Amino acid sequence: MIGFTKLLCGVATIGEALNYSRHGDSAVPAHMLQFTTSERPLVAWNTTRRCNLRCLHCYLDSEDRDYAGELTTEQAKAMIDDLAEMGSPVLLFSGGEPLLRKDLFELGEYTISKGIRAVISSNGTIIDEAKARRIAEVGFSYVGISIDGGPETHDHFRQKKGAFEAAIRGIENCARAGVKAGIRLTVNQHNYNDLGKVLDIVEEHNIPRFCMYHLVYSGRGRDLAQQDLTADQSRRVVETLIEKTYDWQRRGIETEILTTDNHADGVMLEKHIRSLNPERALEITELQKRHGGCSAGRKFANIDWKGDVHACQFWNHLTLGNVKERRFSEIWTDPNNEFLQKLKHLHEHIHGKRCGVCKYKTICGGCRIRAEAVTGDMWGDDPACYLTDEEIMS
Repeated sequence: MIGFTKLLCGVATIGEALNYSRHGDSAVPAHMLQFTTSERPLVAWNTTRRCNLRCLHCYLDSEDRDYAGELTTEQAKAMIDDLAEMGSPVLLFSGGEPLLRKDLFELGEYTISKGIRAVISSNGTIIDEAKARRIAEVGFSYVGISIDGGPETHDHFRQKKGAFEAAIRGIENCARAGVKAGIRLTVNQHNYNDLGKVLDIVEEHNIPRFCMYHLVYSGRGRDLAQQDLTADQSRRVVETLIEKTYDWQRRGIETEILTTDNHADGVMLEKHIRSLNPERALEITELQKRHGGCSAGRKFANIDWKGDVHACQFWNHLTLGNVKERRFSEIWTDPNNEFLQKLKHLHEHIHGKRCGVCKYKTICGGCRIRAEAVTGDMWGDDPACYLTDEEIMS
C-alpha cells in the first residue's frame, strides 16, 4: 500500500516510524502500520464466499448462494484468539459480502475485545441505516466500499443496475452513523477514464479515504489480464493522483489518497519528489524500505471462508494450511514451508530480467502473482511495472 498523502505531504516521517517501533506494535497507530518493520501480519479473512453481486473482476468468483465448509462461529473465535496471541494488528472482514454473514457483528465485537482492530470490506449495497448504526456500535474502525466508476461503469462491473446508487447510500449511511467509510476502486481499461469522476464523488461526499487498486490477475480478474492498463495509462493515473493529492492539500481537503497492488507507484513518488525536495525523497525511500514492497507472506495474510491460509487473497490457488486443522500462527511461522520462507525473503529470489536488476527491488519487488499468471514464473518480471528500463536503474 502506497500512501500518497502521507508520503507527498510529509504526514509520515522516518522519525515517527522509528519512535513507534521502539514502543512496540501495540503503540503503532493505524496511519503508521505500513511503515513498521514488524511482520506480525494484517489478516484479511473472507468471512463468506456468498455475495449479492457478481462482479466481473471478483477474485473469488462469488455468487449469491450458500457455500459449504465456512468457518463456524466457534472456529472463527478460536482463529481470532490465535491472531490476538500472535499480535496481529488488524483483522479485515471481507467476502464475498461480509455483511451477509449472520454472526458478523458478534465476531467483530469479539475481535475488538481481543485488542485487534476490526475493519470491513464491503460492496456497500446492503448498508442501510440500521446496519450502519450497528457497525458503529460494534466499533469497526473503517469500512472500505468499492466504487468502480460513474453509475454506468460501476453497474456494468457489478452486473446489477442500481448498484452504484446503493453503494453511495451505504457510504452516506456510514457517515451519518459516525463510521469512517472510504472508496476503493480497481482500475482497468474499462474505467480508468472514470477516475476523475470518482475523485469528484469523493470530494462531493466528503469521503475521508480513497484507495486505488491495480488489477491483479486472479479469480475472474485472471480473465481480465488483457484489460489491464498500458504503461502509459498507469503513469497517467498515478500522475493524476499526485496532482489531486497536492490539490486537496492546498484547498484544505483532508481526504487521504492511497494505492495498492503496484509498488512501482512508490518509486514514481520518490522520483517525483526528488527534484523538488531531495531530503524528503531520501526519507520517502527509507520509509518504503521499512515497508519492504509487496507484503504477501510477510506483513499480510489471507484466511478464506473454508479456513485455508494463503500468502494473500489473490494467491488463493496456493494453500499453506487450514486453521481448522492447525493454528494460523503455526502455519505462518513454519520454517519448513519453502514457499513461505522465500516470500519472507522476497528480494533474494526475484530473478526477472527487469525486476531482478531493478535498483528499487527492496522497496517494490513487483507482484509475484501477476508474474506467475503471465510468465509462469512467480519470481519473474511483474508485467504491470510501467517504469522504463532507464528508470529502474537510476
